[in-house]
Amino acid sequence: MTSFSTHVLDLVSGRPAAGVPVELWQLVSGAWRRCGGSRTDGDGRCTDLPAPDLARGHVVRLQFRTASALFPEVSVVLDVDPRQPRYHVPLLLSPYGYSVYRGS
Repeated sequence: MTSFSTHVLDLVSGRPAAGVPVELWQLVSGAWRRCGGSRTDGDGRCTDLPAPDLARGHVVRLQFRTASALFPEVSVVLDVDPRQPRYHVPLLLSPYGYSVYRGS
């Protein structure tokens, strides 16, 4: 079973972004289905996202509700390899841009 986690960092303050809602969605038969969600903790981490059933589909979306004026939502779509046990996808956020990468 493949697990998912994330870490959101506020690049302006140089601090973790606490309380950011994060949802995990899965593409199943051409439609997005919500698997569940959580919020980042005081360290900006979200480690309790549900594990989707990858037998139903390999494409998932992490949806961050950032509440930013320019980017009120950030969606990251991943084509997941079910042989990988873990995906960690950090989000680096600023008022006028964002970046994501596959972490370790």
